[in-house]
Amino acid sequence: MKMSSLQLFVSMSMVFMLVTGVHCWSKEGHIMTCQIAQSLLKPEAAEVVRHLLPPYADGDLSSLCTWPDQIRHWHKYQWTSPLHFIDTPDNDCTFEYARDCHDPHGKKNMCVAGAIQNFTSQLSHFKEGTADRRYNMTEALLFLSHFMGDIHQPMHIGYTSDRGGNSIELHWFRHKSNLHHVWDREIILTAEADYYEKDTSLLLQDIEANFTDGAWSDDISSWTHCDDLDSCPTKYADESIAIACKYGYKGVESGVTLVDDYFNSRMPIVMKRVAQGGVRLAMFLNRVLADDDQEHGIASPT
Repeated sequence: MKMSSLQLFVSMSMVFMLVTGVHCWSKEGHIMTCQIAQSLLKPEAAEVVRHLLPPYADGDLSSLCTWPDQIRHWHKYQWTSPLHFIDTPDNDCTFEYARDCHDPHGKKNMCVAGAIQNFTSQLSHFKEGTADRRYNMTEALLFLSHFMGDIHQPMHIGYTSDRGGNSIELHWFRHKSNLHHVWDREIILTAEADYYEKDTSLLLQDIEANFTDGAWSDDISSWTHCDDLDSCPTKYADESIAIACKYGYKGVESGVTLVDDYFNSRMPIVMKRVAQGGVRLAMFLNRVLADDDQEHGIASPT
């Protein structure tokens, strides 16, 4: 059987990941974001998502939510590399779309907020039928799902001079890391090891419990409030840089060793951002694929 280009890229990029390692909003973070979102889809949107996923995904959106990281340095997809983040002026602690959404060469709209706008718009054309061949709807779904995760990782909207904390080298407990990677993956992995027997599914259960009937349950309406899908990514990016300033960079400089105080105070923030990313991705997909303008815009968790 001949593989589609997407199947081929996914298969080859899995090998690429095993050989090189990829540092991003961790695979666990992206997987949990997409699992949360898929559990909150309305039936019509859920059916479209299943239809768009390739057969080998077996209906599981989370199985392909790291794909955009895996192929970002491949020649065909190099243009997507600037779409995973936003560099903002040092210590400004705000995001302004017109000022900040561009690639390193100044090309406008080339940032994670612009990417969410673009792929949301592309996905909205699904309802126009198969005669619309302008866009690859499967890729639009995967890119939107991935970038909704990235925009909620606070250090993906960081300072220009240190590339979102990537050049701030430090120690995370006993091993070398950098500030960006601490927020991408170290906090999640440490939480899994310390509290969840290294089982992401147990961590996910706790996150879901917090927004279904726990500490964040009263916040769902504010998380999903979105009058205009084009402008809401700007809000999400502004939240992230504010968190990066207040909690990410605070008290951190190159060479520091981060231990329990930093981990314990930042872990709830990371988990809440994973939850917000998943809830908001579901809201976007329901609005675009199921014409859902109801309050919250999400289904009850399955």
